[in-house]
Amino acid sequence: MSRPYALLRVGFSYDKTLGMRRLTNTPVDLAVDSSGDLFILCRGGISFIRRLSQDDEDLGAINLAAGGAAQIGGTHSVDAKFVWPASMVMDREENLWISDEGTNKITIIDKQGEILGQWGEPGSGEGQFDRQSGIALDPDGNVYVADTRNHRIQKFTREGEFLMKFGGFGSAEGELNMPWGICVDELGDVYVADWRNDRVQKFTADGEFIFSIGRSGDGEGEFNRPSGVTVDDHGDIYVADWANNRVQLFRPDGVFVELFRGDATLSKQALHYMRSNIKALRLREMASIEPQKRIRWPVSVRVYDHMMYIADYGSDRIQIYKKEAYPLGPDEITEEQRSPTLYTQF
Repeated sequence: MSRPYALLRVGFSYDKTLGMRRLTNTPVDLAVDSSGDLFILCRGGISFIRRLSQDDEDLGAINLAAGGAAQIGGTHSVDAKFVWPASMVMDREENLWISDEGTNKITIIDKQGEILGQWGEPGSGEGQFDRQSGIALDPDGNVYVADTRNHRIQKFTREGEFLMKFGGFGSAEGELNMPWGICVDELGDVYVADWRNDRVQKFTADGEFIFSIGRSGDGEGEFNRPSGVTVDDHGDIYVADWANNRVQLFRPDGVFVELFRGDATLSKQALHYMRSNIKALRLREMASIEPQKRIRWPVSVRVYDHMMYIADYGSDRIQIYKKEAYPLGPDEITEEQRSPTLYTQF
């Protein structure tokens, strides 16, 4: 699928909220399968993957507690040791790839929680990890991993064979300081949330620097510890701006478009809980609900079929937004203007 020459951006409307505390505790990442079900990676006292339908139905969970010691109400337990799972991605066969910074391993499981593979070891040599975080798959199925405390990106085959690395500690172009989130687009280009450098960098598949977005701050296009990055079919770039409590959207060339601070309503699960808890009802009735709408410490952002899913870590839920935009060809829009200020009259 080729990218459009330009877009008529109609809007990005709030759609719904899924999950709640006790169900999707501290979500750090998510994936959506072909039927629309969500697989939400939650980590905290007990780490697990919660499965929800688009109607907020609880479809069970996969327990990722260390050694499978703890159970979560009728869920499957993975017979492997997880300590601090940080990121997750779903492949074309709908298997889940989990990066665990606590064990320095990559684990592959199916949707029922059966282990299909596992590799990785601690260290700073080629193919070794030091608290790795983000994981991404390229169009050929190769695996990119953000090797966070080694300040680099490593590329592997699906079987865990080391292929190459790039990065290195620093703040110059192409250097990294604790990279976290990572994404590979349909063209094979690599986007890295450069956590401590407060920027996102774009690289070729071979690790050549292309451009960077952002600097430290809380203004438009600025970041405070960006933790997640993803790219949609239009080439738009989405960044989870963790410590600024928001998600930002950029054009494919890195130009800022808009930001999202949160518009959440109660999910169906949360509504059911509230209506059966008289104390919670009273507290909500007495309080300002304005802060309750907002995103708090979003760790990741994902896009599926032009729906944006935000892992709202601090509020234990997923916020979902719908993109409406129409592709334009070069004969449907004028050339770029010197002063891109939009005034719309009705």
